[in-house]
Amino acid sequence: MNERVMVNLGSCDQILRDFINVDLVPGKGVLQADLRFDWPFNTSSVDFVRAYDIIEHLPDKIFTMNELWRVLKPGCQAEIAVPTTNGPGAFQDPTHVSFWNLRSFLYYMEGSPYRERFARYYGIVACFKVINYQEQQSQDGERLIILLEAVKEEVPDAAPVVRPDSP
Repeated sequence: MNERVMVNLGSCDQILRDFINVDLVPGKGVLQADLRFDWPFNTSSVDFVRAYDIIEHLPDKIFTMNELWRVLKPGCQAEIAVPTTNGPGAFQDPTHVSFWNLRSFLYYMEGSPYRERFARYYGIVACFKVINYQEQQSQDGERLIILLEAVKEEVPDAAPVVRPDSP
């Protein structure tokens, strides 16, 4: 059986059915992990990552995007939602330690002049295509939802992912 591995990063109070829910805070059905360090998934083992309201809490943008790319299978996708720097929402939460807008993703985009020029010097290995994005207005400013696809060579199937409910 080839079950899709879907991961919900920073699940907190948004536990999703059929996803591996990951959070720093332990909980029922939650895989506890500190995403500031190596993520608890094998290379090229994940089919889809949902990262809503989490990456702005992680201090190292390059590490975060490299880990996201590392765990995704080639051609698989990640959907990220983040408050943008186009309003106070990005800055008002005292736990936000990295700040994002649409241009922040250019350093990780296939064919982008920013990635082409700086990736090697900055330590960026992540490479994505933007599938879709939308910017939404809220009372706190702008929120970006972006769907990325991992660009990488085909690799053999990775070892199975251990789910928090597994024996």
